[in-house]
Amino acid sequence: MTSSLTIETISPSGSALLVQYLEPRWYAAYTCARHEKRVAEQLERRSVESFLPLYETVHRWKNGPARLELPLFPGYVFVRIAVQERLRVLEVPSVVRLVGFGGLPTPLPEGEVEAIREGLAGNLHAKPHPFLTVGRRVRVRSGPLQGLEGILVRRKGNYRVIISMDLIMRSIVVDLDITDLEPSP
Repeated sequence: MTSSLTIETISPSGSALLVQYLEPRWYAAYTCARHEKRVAEQLERRSVESFLPLYETVHRWKNGPARLELPLFPGYVFVRIAVQERLRVLEVPSVVRLVGFGGLPTPLPEGEVEAIREGLAGNLHAKPHPFLTVGRRVRVRSGPLQGLEGILVRRKGNYRVIISMDLIMRSIVVDLDITDLEPSP
């Protein structure tokens, strides 16, 4: 009964806020250091849609090399929830908070997480990169990352694009063909 009262008392300008509150969107859950995989498992057990992008790397130790899967965005797991369900995520051990401003979680830009998800499913090789904001901006016009914007860098004759998630101040680097890119407006 109280939710119907809330809906009836919201002005027409507040209806967009209500839709955002009830509609599932992607959010970044900040986790304790090196607990990302455990958090993703707990979210799966609680039937919360989540995404933990991983990349494969080789570490060399005294007893030889070892292949490891590490988080592409260290310290973060992405969750798709309605804001009203945020408690289901915050109750998971090792989840510190949902990233946002003013005490409310801020949704990630629409399509950003889905593009990365599709790209990694399509065997796109990405690695973490220091957060970068300055450089020649380009837009990916075709391929699994279509529509995303990034910064173009050139390394050993290959073109790489640094894709940044401004909300969490993290970046990844992907090798792309120059024909898949166009200058960003």
